[in-house]
Amino acid sequence: MIYWDHAASTPPYDEVIQTMAEVMKKHYGNPSSIHSMGEDAAKLIKRAREVCASSLNVKPSEVILTSGATEGNNMAIKGAALQYESRGKHIITTRIEHPSVYDSCLALEKQGYEVTFLPVDGKGMVDPSELASAVRKDTILVSIMHVNNETGAVQPLAEIGHALKQANPLTVFHIDGVQGFGKLPVRLDEWKADLYTLSAHKIRGPKGTGVLYKREGIMLHPLLSGGKQESGLRAGTENIPGFVAMSKAMRMAAEQTDAFMKEVGALKAGLLAWIRNTPGLELNSFEEGAAHIVNVSFPGMKAEVLLHTLEEHGMLVSTKSACSSKTSEPSRVLLAMGRSVDAASSAIRISMGMTNTQQDLNKLQMALEAAVSRLQPLRQEGMK
Repeated sequence: MIYWDHAASTPPYDEVIQTMAEVMKKHYGNPSSIHSMGEDAAKLIKRAREVCASSLNVKPSEVILTSGATEGNNMAIKGAALQYESRGKHIITTRIEHPSVYDSCLALEKQGYEVTFLPVDGKGMVDPSELASAVRKDTILVSIMHVNNETGAVQPLAEIGHALKQANPLTVFHIDGVQGFGKLPVRLDEWKADLYTLSAHKIRGPKGTGVLYKREGIMLHPLLSGGKQESGLRAGTENIPGFVAMSKAMRMAAEQTDAFMKEVGALKAGLLAWIRNTPGLELNSFEEGAAHIVNVSFPGMKAEVLLHTLEEHGMLVSTKSACSSKTSEPSRVLLAMGRSVDAASSAIRISMGMTNTQQDLNKLQMALEAAVSRLQPLRQEGMK
């Protein structure tokens, strides 16, 4: 089997696995304990935080260690909303956010907050001027992703951040950076980011770990009670092996960003060109998007059918985001981009990593060609 689902999860670096196993074996003390093993564990957490901070070019005190992006996004959005509700209850996000952001905003709507869901154009891009027009005096939070997890569309964060802070300097700006870190340069200062989320298992780190960057001076209402860990924002005993292994993955991913863009970008360019010359397939991704994600529709055929046909040929792809791929509804992201229900119901996501090769891509193209040829009669019958 050849793995083409790196946007869902990535194969951990060997060094990450080794680090995690070593820490689990030797450093099992609780960092809150005051004996020597506890103090050793606390030092490991401190060092991991410093490495994570260095990878983001921020202060260690601005790094909150989490269980992943879902927790980080909930902590950022709900924590900011509760903290700053005295200023207002208006939130802005987009129609194409990951469910952990989108559904958090929907949950806040039920609690009396007002949420503006910005539209996107046919390439999945937000217009910074539309954002600026939507900002009000009572807008307390804006949450916009860096890279879309289904199509790879990259938002103009510098323009968005500038427009936002010009419209209302007090509005907190949160960025979901899960699909961007390690794939594209991260410039938190330039983007005027106040909060930024990432997840380790998207960058060849361990599952169950992540980072929330919280700019100095930004306050969040804690969502968990029971302890003073993570500056009082996240009660619970720290995942020492996971955090130490995550810090290694972050360092390695940051160092390899340029190589990732070059190597995986070459694979993407070849795949885009091939798909454009294959009758029946429709692209939902573009050259200017992130290097690792290609989204393609096969109108007239359910995405799950195409996915399992490719799996029979040894190719593992996905539909939509991993968090919602088991639902049969059309892609909310593609519908927001103006795609038809048919196209949004027949889309698959091919997401690549540096473990993929040109030989792998040749096999994928052969498998796609065989799958399209095999399913074409069924597709035509279904479209009658």
